[in-house]
Amino acid sequence: MAARLGGGDVNSNPRLRLAVDKAADANMPKDNVKRAIDRGVGGADGANYEEIRYEGYGIGGAAIIVDTLTDNRTRTVAEVRHAFSKFGGNMGTDGSVAFMFDHVGQFLFAPGTSEDALMEAALEAGANDVNTNDDGSIEVLCDWQEFSKVKDALEAAGFKAELAEVTMKPQNEVDFTGEDAVKMQKLLDALENLDDVQEVYTNAVVVEE
Repeated sequence: MAARLGGGDVNSNPRLRLAVDKAADANMPKDNVKRAIDRGVGGADGANYEEIRYEGYGIGGAAIIVDTLTDNRTRTVAEVRHAFSKFGGNMGTDGSVAFMFDHVGQFLFAPGTSEDALMEAALEAGANDVNTNDDGSIEVLCDWQEFSKVKDALEAAGFKAELAEVTMKPQNEVDFTGEDAVKMQKLLDALENLDDVQEVYTNAVVVEE
């Protein structure tokens, strides 16, 4: 799908570059990756796909963003709306919650990684922020457009991230526990399990007890 939306050249299509990198991390054979790109560029099934973002609210007003890729927007919006309403949430309008998130490139490095060396390499590569989490892991953030450049520079400096992705990072998080946590998780699962859904972002943190 990344190839169909942005073309088959990984150098000019950051979305495709990210998809190819993920496939490599999963040890997918190169021939399989090439065939997938060729199918995407050619639109083998003849369908016209479009990206649509939906925004809404979960339990207690938690913010949720749902990114979809669909060849039938009527079907997709009905399914997303049904999932929201069935599990205690509701759809919002465009822009109703997106302002609560930052569109960024995010890297997560294992505890024990040299913070000083990583910070120097990250800032030199063009990253905006480096944070150490409570568990000792280190998070690096950059502008989403700079993701591939920063990733390449960090790997060239010897730093391999445990997680590397372009994401919608919530500016503030809200913890959910007990029954509310169960309800929120059911809503998130219902959205993520829809065929047309590519990503679900939320500022809700489901705390396991």
